[in-house]
Amino acid sequence: MLIVGFGPAGAVAASMFGQRGHSTLVIDRMTGIYEKPRAIAVDHEILRHFDNMGIADDVLPFVAPFTASQHYGAQGQLIRRIDMVPEPYPLGYTPSMVFTQPPVEQVLRRHAASLDTVTIELGTELIDLTDTGDEVVATLRSSDGTVRNVAAKYAIGCDGASSTVRQLAGIVLEDLVFDEPWLVVDVQVHDEALAKLPQTSVQFCNPARPTSFIIGPNNHRRWEIMLLPGEEGREMEKPENVWRLLSPWLSPDDGDLWRAASYRFHALVADDWRRGRVIIAGDAAHQQPPFIGQGMCQGLRDVSNLVWKLDRVLKGQSSDTLLESYTVERKRHVRTLTGKIKAIGQVICERDPTAAAERDARIIAEGGGQPLTITRQEIVPPIEEGLIGADGTPGRGLLFPQPAIVTNGETVLMDRLIGNDWRLLLDGRKISIEEVRTLAQEAHGITVCAIVPAGSPLVINGALEEKDGILAHWFDRHGVIAALVRPDHYVFAGAADIAALRQQLDDLQTRLA
Repeated sequence: MLIVGFGPAGAVAASMFGQRGHSTLVIDRMTGIYEKPRAIAVDHEILRHFDNMGIADDVLPFVAPFTASQHYGAQGQLIRRIDMVPEPYPLGYTPSMVFTQPPVEQVLRRHAASLDTVTIELGTELIDLTDTGDEVVATLRSSDGTVRNVAAKYAIGCDGASSTVRQLAGIVLEDLVFDEPWLVVDVQVHDEALAKLPQTSVQFCNPARPTSFIIGPNNHRRWEIMLLPGEEGREMEKPENVWRLLSPWLSPDDGDLWRAASYRFHALVADDWRRGRVIIAGDAAHQQPPFIGQGMCQGLRDVSNLVWKLDRVLKGQSSDTLLESYTVERKRHVRTLTGKIKAIGQVICERDPTAAAERDARIIAEGGGQPLTITRQEIVPPIEEGLIGADGTPGRGLLFPQPAIVTNGETVLMDRLIGNDWRLLLDGRKISIEEVRTLAQEAHGITVCAIVPAGSPLVINGALEEKDGILAHWFDRHGVIAALVRPDHYVFAGAADIAALRQQLDDLQTRLA
């Protein structure tokens, strides 16, 4: 396996392939980690994957909860809040988080480097790529000018927005029509100045100058400031101009300027994510505005979707037609989420005062006269098509919860007990031990487990007991007794009874083959 790009997506892909036993070469033209923050947000789905990899505990010191985001209208009035779902948390982690990218990226790289199956070459550039049909042949140039060819079964481009892999594969980006100039500013605020600042994250939907304020870990604060006509990005990055823009909140004596970078916030998606044995992921495949902090999360969703499928193909368990579902699933997901992010961005970016006043009134009306609260989790969509059950199948495409399991007087997250391959989770309140045993024999290659609420009088031998009733509630809400769950934690299908479950198992085995 060849992975081009050793940023977060490339590092996670290398580790995931390496942990599955695949010999993997990962290259990057840079020789080190960019030492300033770029991505700032991560969510519980991604922390769950980090936990599956065995690195969550190493990442968590650099992570903090994402505060609610207060949206203020043209007159400075509160019009909306974006928060996160309350406890008990459905995936076992705080649903929305902020993080410091350089040390987290160091954790990701260190983990990949620890695997005997992974080889890392920094300062190495991809200059050509040929798909022969049976393999890909990559031409690489090392930092000393040495050029050589390497062959791999597949090449994966995690090499960023200007992806060489994408260009060499002839994959085209589709413009989803969002293009706005912004300045992103990161400041390490001095302790005594923190009280000057908002105590939650804020979207200032001010038509004079739309601005986002994000509370990062510890003393890290970020401003994303819309640039106005006539303001040139590189000029606005100069410290004197940055501090002028920050003057409503801070003076230069209140903190240390960590980074100031001008960007055009784009909405782009690749027309195809795979050409033969060449595949792209992360920013190489899509770019979206940052208004709910899903950029890096989307790239890691790409990787978690791709790796288990390609693993099956490489091991001869599935034909390579399984990989067709990668583009189908991820492109649709990116388009849907980008559409929602664009809508939020267009609300924030309204520059016309009259239209902004109308927007504020409309949003307040939607909340019944009060500021409306929505969660980031309801903004992120499920999988809508691909390797999931047919339309109307209960739970199809949803992220499956991860409860805390009570075992030996302690609580342990479910994945740590049963793993994260294909799983059949059964509602132990509504199924017998005989049915569990029969299904375990029929569900070849699938982990079968019954779960009940802790203290339930209906505990069957071998059932796991969940602490908070998260799964019991999920089963009841969807009217199912069972769920078939994929390695990336998305539900293939739920089943209302044993007959429906057997039908779903047959469908799954056929489609995987």
